[in-house]
Formats: sequence, structure tokens, C-alpha cells
Amino acid sequence: MSVRQDRHPHPRRSLRLRHYDYTQVGAYFVTVCTHERRCLFGDIVDGAMRLNDVGRIIADEWHKSARIRAEIELDTWVIMPNHFHGIAIITHRRGDRPVAPTTGPPPRSIGALMAGFKSASTKRINAARGTPGARVWQRNYYDHVIRNEANLHRIRQYIADNPARWAEDPENPARSLDAAPVGPGGIRRTRRRGDRPVAPTRR
Repeated sequence: MSVRQDRHPHPRRSLRLRHYDYTQVGAYFVTVCTHERRCLFGDIVDGAMRLNDVGRIIADEWHKSARIRAEIELDTWVIMPNHFHGIAIITHRRGDRPVAPTTGPPPRSIGALMAGFKSASTKRINAARGTPGARVWQRNYYDHVIRNEANLHRIRQYIADNPARWAEDPENPARSLDAAPVGPGGIRRTRRRGDRPVAPTRR
């Protein structure tokens, strides 16, 4: 995989809510796409996702993410051919509010969870494929703070329906870039070019 490096790169726009504490107890909907939206994790067959060996690594690392983090519980999630949707719940906060390090996300935050998940899965996938240093994921990810039970139920259903709706998914490489299906909560999704995740809901 080639990585473009700009001599004078533009600063990337943060997709996080400004001033929001992502270590707070609560439920979070996360979406992350593969680098260049390549279909790496398996195929949709008869409306169901069939994982390949790389997809099974993703599943194992997501499960492991909760096992090694006492504050995290996993809710509904799905692996698609070129992206991942999941609901992660921060159940408690230990001690005082953590201090953000000089680089990287704060400890025990959704950002820390996603950074660890992406890093661990990338290392295992590259080891299995013999592709050291290759990018697997986009740099960023999308998150949505789940505010109430109704929102939670809509997103759970959206995740569960994802494989059956693959033909309509804007991440499907076979789909026209101009199409814009509706995501959870009735918000129309739009396809953007480049390494930016697509927001299926508004905050």
C-alpha cells in the first residue's frame, strides 16, 4: 500500500466533539473504515457477513479490547467487508479524572479504546500477511455519543441490518458515489472521498 506524504500537509479536522470528555460513563457508537475502503475482512453472502482470516482477527481483537479494559463493555457490533460498526460502553471511571497525555487520546477513553484496537489488529494482520508497516485502517474514526434509549435501539437495529443492506451501503465499492442511503435516526449518509470516515448519524 502506498502512503501519500505531503511536504506541507494540511491539519486534519478533528471528528470529536469539542470540549466533550470521552472518558465519561455512557454508550458510544463507533465506525472505522479500512484504508482506501478496501474490502479486506470477508464477503456478504445472502445478506450475511462471512469473515475471512483477516476478519476473524478483527473480531478477536474487538473482544480482547473489552477483556483488557475493565471500564469497557461491548454491545452490538458488526464487521463489514471494509468497515466496522460497534457500540462500546464506558461503565465506570476509576479515580480522579485522567490527565490527557501530551500526545494521543486520554487514558480509559473511547479514543484510547479505538487507538488500541486499530493498532493491535493492524499488527496481527500485517504479521499474518507478511506486510509489515502496511496501513489497514483510515487514520480517523467516527463516533456518536448515544444520548438515550431510543437512540440506542435505533443504532442497534442499524448495526444488525448492515449486512442485509450492503447493496445500499455507501462504503460498498460497487455502489455509485452519488447514492446516499439513510442511516440511523433518518439522517442521510453522504460519501466523501479520501481517508475520512462517513458519519451515519448527526451528533
